[in-house]
Amino acid sequence: MASKPRPGSRRSKALSDVGMSKMRVAKYKIGQVVKHRLYPFRGVVFDIDPVFNNTEEWWQSIPAEIRPHKDQPFYHLFAENEDTEYVAYVSEQNLLPDTSGTPIRHPDVAEVFEQDDSGSYRPRNNQMH
Repeated sequence: MASKPRPGSRRSKALSDVGMSKMRVAKYKIGQVVKHRLYPFRGVVFDIDPVFNNTEEWWQSIPAEIRPHKDQPFYHLFAENEDTEYVAYVSEQNLLPDTSGTPIRHPDVAEVFEQDDSGSYRPRNNQMH
């Protein structure tokens, strides 16, 4: 049985902000390669928040016409575009599966994941909780 979040914890706040009844199962999994629906970048999922769990300032910095809803999974990605590698925080509604088969070049990927013969990423044994 899962433990209840401690009152006042980040998880407790995130769950109470949208109510547990609205939570959805994440569409993408850790190790999956995804791409942004609107912007030219892609990445591998390394963590998932069940609902928005970043600062209000960060959320408000997104233009209102494309600002995502908070009551959906948000994904932490080892991301890359044509020019650079970085960490991205992206809503589920803005992600699509990346089926290109091209390896992710972000330097942290090799520390956290191993790539199997099919090109999929799985967490290294020392990274499992």
